[in-house]
Amino acid sequence: MSQPTISPKFRRADPTAVRPRVRRRAFALALVLAGSGVVLAEVAAFAPTLTNTAAAPGVAPEGMVWIPGGEFSMGADVACEGMCEQPGTTRDALPIHRVFVDAFWMDATEVTNEQYEKFVTATGYVSVAERKPTQAEFPTAPPENLIAGSIVFTPTPGPVPLTQARWWSYVAGACWKHPTGPDSQLGKAAKAPVVHIAFEDAEAYAKWAGKRLPTEAEWEFAARGGSAGRIFAWGDELKPGGKFQANIYQGRFPVEAGDIGEDGFKGIAPVGQYPPNGYGLHDVAGNVWEWCSDWYRADSYARSAAAAGVSRNPKGPQSSLDPDEPGTQKRVQRGGSFLCTDQYCNRYILGTRGKGEIRSSSNHVGFRCVKTAP
Repeated sequence: MSQPTISPKFRRADPTAVRPRVRRRAFALALVLAGSGVVLAEVAAFAPTLTNTAAAPGVAPEGMVWIPGGEFSMGADVACEGMCEQPGTTRDALPIHRVFVDAFWMDATEVTNEQYEKFVTATGYVSVAERKPTQAEFPTAPPENLIAGSIVFTPTPGPVPLTQARWWSYVAGACWKHPTGPDSQLGKAAKAPVVHIAFEDAEAYAKWAGKRLPTEAEWEFAARGGSAGRIFAWGDELKPGGKFQANIYQGRFPVEAGDIGEDGFKGIAPVGQYPPNGYGLHDVAGNVWEWCSDWYRADSYARSAAAAGVSRNPKGPQSSLDPDEPGTQKRVQRGGSFLCTDQYCNRYILGTRGKGEIRSSSNHVGFRCVKTAP
């Protein structure tokens, strides 16, 4: 990413993908994490979800649904590894391990532009993408590169190697209210999920709303909707009855006019356009990535499993470590986005994980909030 249009803030968050049905199966896992000191060998498989039976405590907060909590199998089936043309989809989501989470409320949809605008109007908050980077943050960057902006998906004129993310551009002036650059407006996108949101932007909104960001365990429990081991939030078939259940990418990636919109949308869709999961949540697959509160570590699941027993209300590791970028601080992202394609990667599948540099933003990353039950 050496082009002069790319800001020193640029970090890549992998687009994601989906693939037709595969067979769930138990697997023999021998996992050695280089440099982590964790060596794990076991047979892992999904076990039934044990849902708490306590009723919701009163009327739901506006726009939220009750997530009853309980014990479930967290992680991904290694069988999903072969569902994408690029390897590594399940590498950081193994092994499957048992987790318990308490009940909580969760936003039924991703936070929308309309909701985020109310927050900005009330507080005067300025997002990270709207702030000019400083020389103190990036001491080696030329002053002319220190320009406020964000990362935008930029289709290529023709096919490109998918081993290099040539479809991202740092666009000066891009932010939540100018999603593709300074000349773009939200227009009729009030009900679309807000994007160009860095981690601290999502945290600021959540605090203002009297909520918080979900832990990764809470997010996955909620996304599974009470089921165990499904490939997708709605089942094991990509298109049950011939109908898409999420906003993903169909067509040649990442070329101009590549997304043919068979799911009804080219690019981001308004929230709630597809049927909800078992807990009433919309868009837990596709549309935009969603921030979680956990620091990202590639070996966090292996460490949890090595501790044995059921992990109760885990909040993630104490620090971030991504072997691909060891010095970069990252938080977990979940759910995938409208750029999901089986040509690139499939972290749109339930149990798989994403990651994002905490002060970076893009036009395929948003969030939703949760609220602790009283």
